[in-house]
Amino acid sequence: MIYLHNVKMHLCIALLLLSASPVWAQAPAAGKPEDKPAPVVVQEATLDEFTDSVQSIGTLRANETITGASTVTETVTAVNFTDGQRVSKGDVLIEMTSGEERALIEQQKSTVAEARKQLDRAKALSKDGTVSAAILDQREREYSTAVSGMLALQSRLNDHIIVAPFDGVVGIRNISVGALLQPGVKITSLDDDTVMKLDFSVPSLFLPALSPGLKIKAKANGFDDVFEGTVSAIDSQINETTRTVIVRSLIDNPDRKLKPGLLMTIELFKNPRRSIVIPEMAIIPEGRKTFVLVIDESKAPAVAEKREIKAGQRRPGEIEVLEGLKAGDKVVVYGTMTTRNGQAVNVQAVRQKNEKLEDVLKRVKAAAVTPSAK
Repeated sequence: MIYLHNVKMHLCIALLLLSASPVWAQAPAAGKPEDKPAPVVVQEATLDEFTDSVQSIGTLRANETITGASTVTETVTAVNFTDGQRVSKGDVLIEMTSGEERALIEQQKSTVAEARKQLDRAKALSKDGTVSAAILDQREREYSTAVSGMLALQSRLNDHIIVAPFDGVVGIRNISVGALLQPGVKITSLDDDTVMKLDFSVPSLFLPALSPGLKIKAKANGFDDVFEGTVSAIDSQINETTRTVIVRSLIDNPDRKLKPGLLMTIELFKNPRRSIVIPEMAIIPEGRKTFVLVIDESKAPAVAEKREIKAGQRRPGEIEVLEGLKAGDKVVVYGTMTTRNGQAVNVQAVRQKNEKLEDVLKRVKAAAVTPSAK
């Protein structure tokens, strides 16, 4: 069906070009049709970046994510955030009853201060031999014990507050002031969404071509944007059931549009290379073989040479050529259906990469009208 569509397209283009070009419209009727130069539009084969692509589906995750929970059973005395608020590392999110711990810390501070004073006095007296080495060692042990007790109490106090371990956005809070928190009860979530991790499965047969740094493009329902990222890691194991490997890519999220858990469709670009590329409209399929018409400009007039090529991968509007062409070769893109192998050609225009048909026709008309205007 694609090739039938191409045939119709080329016939329509030929009619348009015939009406657009005085060279063709005023061609003499005498002589055999095959003796007349065939009007064509050509395009140069170019060396371009080419990749293979793999389609997949994946799920977004935050760069860093935690679920806030308590490690002690205490009553909430303060909630210092609102739903969806952005917080910074070190911000106190939840405070719990901690009066006893604070009182014990104040008491321990006095113990530490006294132990330090006794140690300093013992050091001073030990210089003239008034205090023995054994007593000095004892004072040092007492001071170290007091400091350790202070650290232990501070750790207990820290269990009564919950702080943000990194910059991020909090989710919906699930507790209120006065609630009795118990270990493991979810308070809220915290996500670092500046960069998103996109995990997706790739068949293991592509494993040799996978490596960190490969480019990806991702889309999601409800978003018009195409999000670009790079592969950051490849799982160390292959799933024995599905025979796939998990690939992780990183996507910058400066606008914070993307959210953890979002389902995305992914196009992974592997095996990057530089290849000869021509427009797909230039190919002439015959069975399992593929041909193009190449312009031989060494002859006067130039002639069309039908040449077999080995086609590689395709992408919208273009095809990779593995064998049969080199960069700079001119291939017929309009006129393939009306031009024979070895026939003289009249090149009406050289189409530029991605140039539209109407723009080509405008240039053909301009080139035909300009000489008569002079």
